[in-house]
Amino acid sequence: MLKELLSKSHMQQREKVDSWEDAIKIASIPLLKEGIIEESYIENMIESVNKNGPYIVLMDYFALPHAKAGEGVNRLGMSLLTLNHPVDLKGNPVKVFLVLAAVDATSHIEALADISKLLMDPKNYEIFMSGDLDKINDIL
Repeated sequence: MLKELLSKSHMQQREKVDSWEDAIKIASIPLLKEGIIEESYIENMIESVNKNGPYIVLMDYFALPHAKAGEGVNRLGMSLLTLNHPVDLKGNPVKVFLVLAAVDATSHIEALADISKLLMDPKNYEIFMSGDLDKINDIL
């Protein structure tokens, strides 16, 4: 399921960004272009972090931006942005932004379980941190 949701066309790599808000906006571009999400979903993700703090930082250098399921989301999707230089997200350095767009409370659970299992392996985690999109695509 992860491979279908996070296709290579949904992955981007950048040297750096000016802010965590920019990172979320840039990471969301593939989903926006395909009509998977609306602009309002991007605004909701940023607003959610401003309201609730850096809860999207799941592990060192790794964030999972998301907002309330279904609001501004047309269908399930994921996109990825990797950075060579981390950006500060409210006191947390982040190099990997994996955007999750969920349509409801359950349809994304399998994908989250898959990504969690992948990241538990130190070799896979290092591949994500390297920003090598071909290698990331291979491990999916």
